[in-house]
Parts: sequence; structure tokens; C-alpha cells
Amino acid sequence: MNSLKSLKAYTSVDRHSAAEAEDTHAMITTLFDELLRRMRNFSQNIAGDGEALQARNESYAKSLAILHALQSCLDFDNGGEIAENLFRLYEFARQQLLASFQTGEVERVDAAIDSISEIREAWNSMDRANSR
Repeated sequence: MNSLKSLKAYTSVDRHSAAEAEDTHAMITTLFDELLRRMRNFSQNIAGDGEALQARNESYAKSLAILHALQSCLDFDNGGEIAENLFRLYEFARQQLLASFQTGEVERVDAAIDSISEIREAWNSMDRANSR
């Protein structure tokens, strides 16, 4: 599973155990959480230098890797329009990251953070509804 390989970069026991358990919902939640954390870190350090520049670059690279992992998880055969819309959302977030990296403007990446946050909340709502 390609997504599991992407998760191995993160050392948190909780994150790793969710992936090992092959709990797809928990794995995607972990990816969303880490993506949002990294994108926020990128946004906060976008204009920095020294250590902030290093944090920005690391968060940028990891955000792109997570977006790729999320896109790779999509099942277009069974997911239909939802999978296509999610792919477009992830691509939108990727484009906003690229633009913010090039221009140093946080507005675009902040818009992507807002969009990903909405999807993450919907994902969690779906899990709560299924567990009832």
C-alpha cells in the first residue's frame, strides 16, 4: 500500500499504529492532520530566514508528499465523482502551495488550509456517523 510507505516517515506511535492496523479511516485522518499541521507551519514560516526558512522548506516538501499520498489513495473506480472532486481539491491545495512558495504570499496557502480543514471535518463526521 503506497500510503503506508508515506506514513513511515512519521514517527508517532499513534500514527504508525493506525496505519499498521490497516484502519483506512484512521490513516486518512492521520494524513489530513499531518497535512494541516505542515501547511500551517509552512504558512507561519513563509517569510522567514535561517531556522524559519528550513522549517518552511521542510513543511513545504512534506505537504506536497502528503497531498500526493492522499491523491494516490483515491479509488476512482468505486469513488466516482467524489474521488474526482477530492483529486481536484488536493490538486488545488498543491497549486496553492506552489504559488505561495514562489511568491511568499500566505493568502493562497491559507485558502488551501481552509478547504482541507473542511474536508477533514466532513471525514470525521462520516466516521462518527458510521460508529453509531
